[in-house]
Amino acid sequence: MEFCPTCGMLLRYEPPNMGQAARFYCPTCPYFASIESRVKIKRKQKLAKKEIEPIFTLEDMKKGGAETDATCPHCNFGRACFQQIQIRSADEPATTFYFCLNEKCGKMWRED
Repeated sequence: MEFCPTCGMLLRYEPPNMGQAARFYCPTCPYFASIESRVKIKRKQKLAKKEIEPIFTLEDMKKGGAETDATCPHCNFGRACFQQIQIRSADEPATTFYFCLNEKCGKMWRED
């Protein structure tokens, strides 16, 4: 990995193109560094995606959630539990999480 000496961002690789040598370039500032022909990239590293963890569990919803008339987008059932949580900055509106009360569905969805 190479980092930009100007701003510290991770440099990106640009392959050779139309006679221009391969180079590293900074995505945020005009810095670039040419790569000599004897330098070779030996391997590419694939990054594993992290499993998404829920903000709160179904048990949290059942403890603190209130019931309301809301249509489930998955099964069109008309009742759901809901809970509002402030997941963004204080000047943004709260996000409402719903849990379908249909025993066969049980899906959770959110509305901003």
